[in-house]
Amino acid sequence: MQALNLQQKFSLFQDQWSPKIIAQLNGQDVKLAKIQGEFVWHAHDDQDELFHVIRGSMTMEFRDRSVEVGPGEIIVVPKGVEHRPVTKEEVWILLFEPCDIQHTGGVADDRQVDVCDHI
Repeated sequence: MQALNLQQKFSLFQDQWSPKIIAQLNGQDVKLAKIQGEFVWHAHDDQDELFHVIRGSMTMEFRDRSVEVGPGEIIVVPKGVEHRPVTKEEVWILLFEPCDIQHTGGVADDRQVDVCDHI
């Protein structure tokens, strides 16, 4: 066991929309990602997702509304809810997701990652 420095972990990669696993607990991956722009509309039929904004601000769009999420804030997207994160600038996020989640919800997209790197 050791403490993890999120700033140091974020410094290890530059690519966007490609989550990196930094830890695991109780069947969940703890991931970091850098995101910018609009992601694909998607849902996870059987899995909730937690997004924690570390740096920057993002909008979590839902079909019926949008929620602004700023630094130090979290949003939980319940399973089955269609959503897409949108940012104007690069945003750093920490995610808690089940280990077997597909980050595009199975929607085909060039940014789809089948296996996340561990850093």
